[in-house]
Amino acid sequence: MPNIPTILVFDSGLGGLSVLREVVGARPDAHYVYVADDAFFPYGHHTEEALVARVVPLMGDLIAAHRPDLVVIACNTASVQVLAPLRAAYSVPFVGTVPAIKPACAGSATKRVSVLGTKATVAREYTRALIRDFGGGCEVTLVGSPELAALAEAALSGGSAADDAIAAEIMPCFVGNGADPAVRTDTVVLACTHYPLLLDRLKQLAPWPVAWIDPAPAIARRVSDLLGPPGLEADEAGATMIFTSNKRHNLSRALTPYFGGRVPA
Repeated sequence: MPNIPTILVFDSGLGGLSVLREVVGARPDAHYVYVADDAFFPYGHHTEEALVARVVPLMGDLIAAHRPDLVVIACNTASVQVLAPLRAAYSVPFVGTVPAIKPACAGSATKRVSVLGTKATVAREYTRALIRDFGGGCEVTLVGSPELAALAEAALSGGSAADDAIAAEIMPCFVGNGADPAVRTDTVVLACTHYPLLLDRLKQLAPWPVAWIDPAPAIARRVSDLLGPPGLEADEAGATMIFTSNKRHNLSRALTPYFGGRVPA
């Protein structure tokens, strides 16, 4: 029997699927447990104290039940507010998700970068420290979106996510003279894992082309490095999907591509 590592991927809802997709691609040898804490969604509407009180004990129950070799916190809001308490409480390795400000600023030609996240993420001192440390002289605009995560959740679940509603959420990211590519925003950091689920729509609705920076590939590389060399891909390396609300979800067909072709149990 091959040694199959278990990776637990945790998010407030379905946004972490954008991270899961990259991690599965890097580690097809692993068994995956995806946990959507939809009973407490959206995380961006809760205080830091409430999130810590919610997530830390919940993670303890999940670790005891599934015994993961590694946990991915596939949520920017949870990572910037709860990752430190989780690492203090549990010995399992955690990989967090933080705004990809360093590569975005390094790659910007116009030195105008926007960070699109939840209100909680963009308000955190952690995010502002990343800008101070890695901004590289860029003019960084912080955009706290109140509804884009919910729109992404609705779109993946087969609900309604109107173009005008999405456009209204992203428009503050576009700063400068739209007619002059040299002095306008050229890079947008997707600082919520829900947002890459709408990437095709974001590109269509943007008033001009920009680079959209998704941290998921870097997270996948970090996970693979921590686990060590991959083993052989095994038929036993399946997947489990858990919704904390215990609601009925008929999403198996929509979710299969994110699980590398597996049908989550």
